[in-house]
Amino acid sequence: MTPLVEVRDLAVHFPIYRGVIFERVAGHVKAVDGVDLTIARGQTYGLVGESGCGKSTLGRAILQLAPVTSGSVIFDGTDLTTLSPERLRMTRRRMQMIFQDPMSSLDPRQNVESILAEGLAAHGIGASRADRREIISRTLDSVGLPQWALSRYPHEFSGGQRQRIGIARALVLGPDLIVADEPVSALDVSIQAQVLNLLDELQENLGLTYLVIAHDLAVVRHIADTVGVMYLGTIVEEAASDDLYAQPLHPYTRALMSAVPVPDPVVEDRRERILLAGDLPSPANPPAGCRFHTRCPWVQPTRCRDERPPLVEQRPGHRVACHWVDDIESGRLRPREVDAQLVRPEADVQVPAGPEAIVLP
Repeated sequence: MTPLVEVRDLAVHFPIYRGVIFERVAGHVKAVDGVDLTIARGQTYGLVGESGCGKSTLGRAILQLAPVTSGSVIFDGTDLTTLSPERLRMTRRRMQMIFQDPMSSLDPRQNVESILAEGLAAHGIGASRADRREIISRTLDSVGLPQWALSRYPHEFSGGQRQRIGIARALVLGPDLIVADEPVSALDVSIQAQVLNLLDELQENLGLTYLVIAHDLAVVRHIADTVGVMYLGTIVEEAASDDLYAQPLHPYTRALMSAVPVPDPVVEDRRERILLAGDLPSPANPPAGCRFHTRCPWVQPTRCRDERPPLVEQRPGHRVACHWVDDIESGRLRPREVDAQLVRPEADVQVPAGPEAIVLP
């Protein structure tokens, strides 16, 4: 498929200042450090990982809302990092964002019509207020909100309705790409399903391309075509959604998958879990070599600590950044049980395959 977004060796480093009178740069927080990814037109790319791994910063950097230290973001054939402010402003009409907290992302002093009309006016869309109101009305219909919502204020809506307003604000300019940063994490489970189904419907009807950032693996599995797993500023595994959930290859992905609940109390009680040792290292001082080696159950004394593994294709369409994928898969390399705090079941149990069950190799 034709790529709409291509990210190449992208880095976002924030300076750390020291001193009171004379400030100096004492280091950098490497929030994003050498990321490569491609988002096909009309597809959904899901980005998952722990809090603090750089997911939101990467999403903002793609939209040029966070300062890019190095690398490139190619949107529909144009490198956004080389555009002038005026050309970037014109291009931003085609790239919009849905925020995590619908309440804090909406101006409480504006009614819904004013919130949605703001972007239209900024980009000169609609010859008159009546034209803009017609566009806004159609957009409200597309997200399932009634017309009387135009005169209401954000505090008069439920959380799910406020997120629909946020989606409408992103849609009203007719974008090609939408970056959804934790779009349902602040909502109840039943409302999450409604919003996810709405995003699916809008993508099918409008041909939208999504980058969905989430920490909930179930949400990403439901909506994403391709999934990238991020750890400490880098992508450690990327594959088609079905392939990744059926057979995770990177040790970090395996640990994430083992934490997903299985809807069977017997299986849930006995299945193998991988509990990672230690805390997420500081992005201001990331470990040398493989960044996951300080917590990895399969860490080896030399290569893991000294050599950073590249993100390479281990299977067709399945990229992994790990030196020991084949050895871990074959069982030649066993996990270190003490460091990994590996919890093993008392007896082998067959985990039923299906959309709500995750089978670890």
